[in-house]
Amino acid sequence: MLHLTLRQLEVFCAVAQSGSTVAAAEVVALSQSATSAALQQLELGLGVALFERGGKRLALNDVGRVMLPQALSLLEQARNLEQAFSGHAANVPVRLRVAASTTIGTYALPQVLAVLARSHPQVQVDLQVANTREVAQAVQTLEADMGLIEGAGHWLGLDVEPWLRDELVIVAAPDHPVAVQARDKPVGVGTLRKAPWLLREPGSGTREVVEHALLPHLKQWSVSSTMASSEAIARCVAQGLGISCLSYVLVEALVKSGSLVIVPTTLPRMWRHFSIVQRAGKWRSPALQAFVRACQDVAPP
Repeated sequence: MLHLTLRQLEVFCAVAQSGSTVAAAEVVALSQSATSAALQQLELGLGVALFERGGKRLALNDVGRVMLPQALSLLEQARNLEQAFSGHAANVPVRLRVAASTTIGTYALPQVLAVLARSHPQVQVDLQVANTREVAQAVQTLEADMGLIEGAGHWLGLDVEPWLRDELVIVAAPDHPVAVQARDKPVGVGTLRKAPWLLREPGSGTREVVEHALLPHLKQWSVSSTMASSEAIARCVAQGLGISCLSYVLVEALVKSGSLVIVPTTLPRMWRHFSIVQRAGKWRSPALQAFVRACQDVAPP
């Protein structure tokens, strides 16, 4: 006989992620007393405490930390069963949790969501936009069903599938000294080393790819500022505050408007991949398969 239920596991995960039974009660749509009772029944059924209790805050103890990823995985499997084998699965609305890195979430994903809405109107997407490291962590901890990241690196416990190819370009304001110098001939590494660079924050997929592409040539550079938004960097570069290396997808409109120019350099062209990530071995539900097909439909040949 089982001594626990999926509802108890749902309560356990909600408390673990929110830190209190009060906040968890709103997530699982129960009263606070019913949430506390379900958590107590779970601990009694297992014969072990799962939380350290200090005032109104609940923090996972060592047993609870081991149990959390397994409980999240069981709940995910239960949701997949409902989606795949419900008698009304084709017509019942399904919500996917997708995490995307900033550039993808802003510039590439809207087209994917439009394709998905036309082909599978019953599939709805809750989107989380963060940097690449945070997206990978969300997929690892089952806070997201699938992730879209910049780069194609190896992540522990994740399957990485290349998706789109994107070019990285060095940009500056039209009247920036580096852009002015580049009107005569492509600028070399000496000029680029001395220029003030605006870059994404550590942990960003764009920052990682830019460092991998540029540092072998430049060896060093002058980083004047880091920002958590590529859009903010592009706008600051357009104001003459420095130069940067950004996705062409992101700067295309500013280049066409004349706010930015692509700086010709002696460096080779730089490319990166956008990638689809999911937990290793994860079964793709029909809704996730539809989402991946929508991603593939917007990818160029």
